[in-house]
Amino acid sequence: MSKYILLTFLFLISALITKGQKGPLENVVITSEKGKIEVSVGANGELHLNVPPKDIAKYKAAGLVHYNDFGAKGDGKTDDIDAIAATHAFANLHGLLVKANDGATYYIGGKERTAVIQTDTDFGKSAFMIDDTEVQNRNASVFMVGSGLKSFKLEKISSLKRNQKKIDASLPGPCLITVTNANVKQYIRFGLNQNNGSSQTDIFVVDKSGNVDMNAPIIWDFDQITEITALPIDEKQLKITGGRFTTIANKAESKYTYYNRNIAIRRSNVVLEGLEHRITGEGDQGAPYGGFINIGDCAHVTVKNTILTGHKTYSTIGAAGKPVTMGTYDLSANRAVNISFVNCTQTNDINDNTYWGILGSNFCKNMLYDHCILSRFDAHQGVANATIRNSTLGHMGINAIGSGLLLIENSTIKGRSIVNLRSDYGSTWQGEVVIRNCVFVPSNGKPVSASLINGSYSGRHNFGYTCYMPEKITIENLRIEDSQHPENYQGPAIFTNFNPEITDDSYQEKFPYVKTKEVILRNVTTASGKAVRVSDNAVMFKDVKVLAGK
Repeated sequence: MSKYILLTFLFLISALITKGQKGPLENVVITSEKGKIEVSVGANGELHLNVPPKDIAKYKAAGLVHYNDFGAKGDGKTDDIDAIAATHAFANLHGLLVKANDGATYYIGGKERTAVIQTDTDFGKSAFMIDDTEVQNRNASVFMVGSGLKSFKLEKISSLKRNQKKIDASLPGPCLITVTNANVKQYIRFGLNQNNGSSQTDIFVVDKSGNVDMNAPIIWDFDQITEITALPIDEKQLKITGGRFTTIANKAESKYTYYNRNIAIRRSNVVLEGLEHRITGEGDQGAPYGGFINIGDCAHVTVKNTILTGHKTYSTIGAAGKPVTMGTYDLSANRAVNISFVNCTQTNDINDNTYWGILGSNFCKNMLYDHCILSRFDAHQGVANATIRNSTLGHMGINAIGSGLLLIENSTIKGRSIVNLRSDYGSTWQGEVVIRNCVFVPSNGKPVSASLINGSYSGRHNFGYTCYMPEKITIENLRIEDSQHPENYQGPAIFTNFNPEITDDSYQEKFPYVKTKEVILRNVTTASGKAVRVSDNAVMFKDVKVLAGK
């Protein structure tokens, strides 16, 4: 008698920057009839996979399956996505390792099909050609790293407080908690990409008793909660290794229609190592990308020893009716906690401004760059705690708003400033900034007037929260390579002129900006020989204490 097993995988894919969208409902019907291994497509697009009992026993004994076991050709011409998706579905059912065939080139066309990864996967030395020139669904990921554990709603919790240590919940184990209050809007964006903001959001980790991991605390007061969910965190680490991926870029109209033909990580406790991603076929126009490695709604993810590629920058008309360059990413992180990028580099020049900065993120906590050489670190809608160490940042530098500790150490920064507090979100950092043992090369050596902390704040726009400058800034053992500078250069400023309209004490901010209280400078030297000064705007920063530490 035949055994029929229906596996249904449903995962939520959120596109960075644009509104979140639901991913495809991936139905894979697996049968075990006698005969041969066969992969076919049903009338509604669902996959059908038949694996005879003798083959099931063989694969379970080996503990792994290969893509060619389920019909992948690996010839660089035949579309192998159905075979790849079927392989993973079978591996997920039986808990098997998936291994690509070294030397194979798997062509993946524009069909709407997502391969769901729930077991360790070794892409090895194989190549993957992802053709985005004709795509059925630009929001359908190519691979989805998912969990077999299901999220569930928490019914009893109606409010939360900033830095609350415990929630009233009994849980099956450690969980990732996502909370929303749709009645409050925050991150109300200002400028050419203006918008009406996002619903108040927080994400944090708790143990089975509801104790909050205070290394990534609750950062907002929630007077109301419209939705709160718990996603159990997988105890076993899932590993994805190797693979040489090439995206054949889309040639769509240059509009904010983000392509998410990617590896979407939606499971906690994942290590991705040794992957390479390149891009070919970028022409005169193209739609932007939401991140080839797209991390979201998860915790404890490490990407290491990975080679990425910056995307070509295209322009469109923004929300304000004026031309804007569109953000387009190879790395992205959304609603994620404890995310690390270790020893990651990119194929194109980190100082080439024809390529957009490589990372964009929203609603994250505890993000790390360690031994990375990348064009940008960026936190759009807030990061709580970020560390950049032993790294080199290129033309788009370090862009951040958020809270907690922003630590930059043993690194070289080649952007316009060491830290750009994003003006479109209020140039806000509620916490401290520490810059230690670093080299700053303003605009990669171009003749500019250097400033260490950049931002802009008029006090006339409501961002949905009080905006802060870092309460305390500590800068120690910093070398500023400013030998190339304009003729009227007065030396590097700690702060750029955040508001040129403030010329005396009569200026009134409708939405007051909480200014920095203290800056500590220890062993800060300049190639120009000119001393570090506070700002071109002496009025705005007159109350900042600058201390020369020992």
